[in-house]
Amino acid sequence: TKNMDKNTLIGFGLMAAVLVGFSYFNQPSEAERHKMDSIAQANQLAQMKADSINEIQKAKALAAQEAKMNALKNDSAGILFQAYNGKEEKVSIENELVKFDLTTKGGVPCGATVKNYTGQDRVTPISLFSDEADKIGFAISGKNENVVTNDLFMQPVEKTDSSVTMRLALGAGHIDFAYKLLKNSYMMNLTIKAEGVANYFAPTTKSMAVSMHAKVKQLEKGYSFENRYSTLTYYEKEDGSDYLRQMGNDDEMPEESLNWIAFKNQFFNTTIIADQDFEAAKLTSVQLPENSGYLKEMDAQANTFFDPTGAQPTTMQFYFGPNHFNTLKASNKLSTGKKDLELEELVDLGWPLFRWINRFFTLYVFDWLSGFGMNMGIVLFIMTIILNAIVFPLRKKSYMSSAKMRVLKPKIEEINAKYPNKEDAMRKNQEVMQLYSQYGVSPMGGCLPMLIQMPVWIAMFNFVPNAIELRQQSFLWADDLSTYDDLLSWSGHIWGLGDHLSIFCLGFCATNIINSVISMRQQDNGANPQMGAMKWMMYLMPVMFFFIFNDYSSGLCWYYFVSGLMGVGVMWYLKKRTNDAELLQQLEKRRAEKKMEAGPGKVNMTGMAGRLQRLAERQQELQRQQQQKKNQ
Repeated sequence: TKNMDKNTLIGFGLMAAVLVGFSYFNQPSEAERHKMDSIAQANQLAQMKADSINEIQKAKALAAQEAKMNALKNDSAGILFQAYNGKEEKVSIENELVKFDLTTKGGVPCGATVKNYTGQDRVTPISLFSDEADKIGFAISGKNENVVTNDLFMQPVEKTDSSVTMRLALGAGHIDFAYKLLKNSYMMNLTIKAEGVANYFAPTTKSMAVSMHAKVKQLEKGYSFENRYSTLTYYEKEDGSDYLRQMGNDDEMPEESLNWIAFKNQFFNTTIIADQDFEAAKLTSVQLPENSGYLKEMDAQANTFFDPTGAQPTTMQFYFGPNHFNTLKASNKLSTGKKDLELEELVDLGWPLFRWINRFFTLYVFDWLSGFGMNMGIVLFIMTIILNAIVFPLRKKSYMSSAKMRVLKPKIEEINAKYPNKEDAMRKNQEVMQLYSQYGVSPMGGCLPMLIQMPVWIAMFNFVPNAIELRQQSFLWADDLSTYDDLLSWSGHIWGLGDHLSIFCLGFCATNIINSVISMRQQDNGANPQMGAMKWMMYLMPVMFFFIFNDYSSGLCWYYFVSGLMGVGVMWYLKKRTNDAELLQQLEKRRAEKKMEAGPGKVNMTGMAGRLQRLAERQQELQRQQQQKKNQ
C-alpha cells in the first residue's frame, strides 16, 4: 500500500510538472500580447459602433412611429388612431352544432369547431379553422389611409351566446361587423354596416376587398386519397360550380361573378358566401407535402359591395361544416341573398350522367336503408343486391349473346379453315357476318348491355368516397369504411403498395379476375384472332386495379367485391339454366324462318351484321376498282 501511495504521488507530481512546463513554454511573447490587446480593443470598438447603430435605428423607428401617430391625430386619417391600439382578446359564440372564436384584432373568425364530428382519435372535435394557419380579412380604400381590418382592434358589443357585433371605431363614427349563428345550423350570418364615416371615404368607394387564406388540414387516415377530394371550389353566377386542380398546384381568375368560394377537403368545408357577389376573384391552391399535417394551402381574394354611407349593409354568410348532401341542400334555404346557393355541389357526385344517377337514385336508396339503423357495411351490401337486381336483365342479355356466339363456334371454325390465307380475310369476314345475320346473332350483343351497366358502376365510384355517413364507421376488420383497411400493415414504404395491404381490395381484384376468366371463355368463339391479346388485357386490369384501389375507401372496395361475387353467381346460374344444344336448335329454327322470309337464293342481312356486310362489300368494290386502274 505504501508503494502504491508513493507511486501515486510521483505520478501526480509528474503531471503537474508537465502542465506547468507546457504553460510556461506556450505563453505569448511581448509582441504577441500587444497584438492580442489591439485585436480585443478593435473588436470592442466595433461592437460599440454596432450597438450605436442599432440604437440610432431604434430611435428612428420610434420617431417614425410617433410621427405617424401624430399625423393620425392631426388629419382626417386620425380616425384609425384608436383602432391601432388595443389588446387582442377572443370572443366565442356557439349553437348546437358549431362553436366560433372571433378575435378583437381584425374582428374576424379565428377558430371554428364542429361539435358532432371528431378527428382520428375519435375524441377531439373537428377544428376547421385556427388562427395559427387560417386568416380572413377585409380592406376598404380610404381617402388618406386604407382600412385593413387585420391591423386594427375592435370592441365586442351586443354579445349573446350565438351572436356578437365587432365595432370598429373610426373617428366619431364606426363600422359594425355583426355575426349571428343560426339555430341548429352550420351557417353564420355577417352584416357589415357603416355609420357616420362617409366623409372618410371617396364618393366613388363602392366596394371592399375580402381575403381568405387557409391551410387545409389532413383530417383522415390516407393523405393521397383525401387529397384527391380536397380542392378550392367556387360557384360562378351563370355557369355553376367549378374547382381548381385536385392534384398539384393551380390558380384561376374567373371572369364571372361568384356566389361563393369554398376551401374543401374530403368531408368538410369552409365556405364564404357573398350576397352581393364576389368580383375580380383571384384563387390559388398549392399542394403541401405528405406528413406535413396539411393537404393544400389555399388563398382567395375578391371584391364585394360596400356602402360607406350605411344606407345599404354588406351581407355575407359563412358555412363551416360537413360535406353532407342533405345538410348542404337544407342550408340553401337559409340564404340571406334570396338566391339558390346550390351548396350541395360541394359533394362531388361525378359528371352530369353519374351525378343524375346518384342524385335521384343512389342517395334515396342509401338514406332509406340508413334510416333502419343498420351497420354501414350491411347498407352497402343491400345496395349492391338492389343494383345487381336492376342490371340483371342486361347481364342476362349479355350472357345469352355470348352463349349464342359460343354454340356457333364450330361453324365459325369451318369458315376460318376455309380461308386460311391473309389475303382472304375480307371474304372470311363477309361469310362470318353473313352467318351471324342468318342466325340472328349480333357480335356486339354481348358488349352493349355491359356498357349500359358502366354508368351504375362509375356512379358508385363517385358516391361512396364522398358519403360522410361512412366516415369512422367500422365493418368486419375495417375500422373506417371511408378510408383503406390496413389489417396488414408494416413500417416503411413499398413502391406501389405504400405501408399496408387492403384485404377488401384483394377480394375485389380476385372476383374481378374470376369474372374476366368466365367472360373470356364465353366470348372465345374462334372468330376473333385478337382475342388472345384481349384476354391478357382483361387479366391485367384487376392487377392494375389492385395498385390503384389499395389506397381507396374500403367501403368502395367492399361494394365492388360483393358486386363481383354476385357477378360470378349470376354467371354460374345462367350457365346452369342454359342448354347449348337447345339454344342451337332455336338458332337453327330462326335461321330457317329468316331464310323463308328472304325468299329462295337470298340472304336477308339486317342489324349490325347487315351494316358490317355492306361496309365490307363497299371496301371490296373499292379494291376491285383500284386493281382495274392498275391494270390499265
